[in-house]
Amino acid sequence: MKAEKLEVTYSYWDGSGHRRTIRITKGMTIGKFLENVRQQLVGEFPELRTTATENLIYVKEDLMIPHHFSFYDLIVTKARGKSGPLFHFDVREDIRMMHDVRIEKDESHPGKVVERVWYDRNKHIFPASRWEIYDPRVQRGSYTIHGGEVQTKKQK
Repeated sequence: MKAEKLEVTYSYWDGSGHRRTIRITKGMTIGKFLENVRQQLVGEFPELRTTATENLIYVKEDLMIPHHFSFYDLIVTKARGKSGPLFHFDVREDIRMMHDVRIEKDESHPGKVVERVWYDRNKHIFPASRWEIYDPRVQRGSYTIHGGEVQTKKQK
């Protein structure tokens, strides 16, 4: 399963989003993913030429994922973030009516790739002010979805 291909939608975040997709394997670590993303973006964002992978951060559902975790780790544990699942990496548009608060939207937000220096300068401002480091020991049984409703594991 670790060798299976996975398409990840991400947004390079420098104050505004630049959405891209990249194909990786499920066993790839976040650190290796960030290196591949850096290589993919360097032609369009020359400031990334001198940025080390260690100075990039992957933020998924308001959690900064440490470099040693793999996508496989997030998938098999069905890891949950503050605002949605950490194990969905594609971004689907929800065609259901948004007015029915009883239905959880089955969507995943694109993860953000940010430079650490940008985060350090902006961590007191939204959205970075919501971000925290992912800890798999923290149980996130519920999360906020569109409109402020809360979805728990038991409600599924």
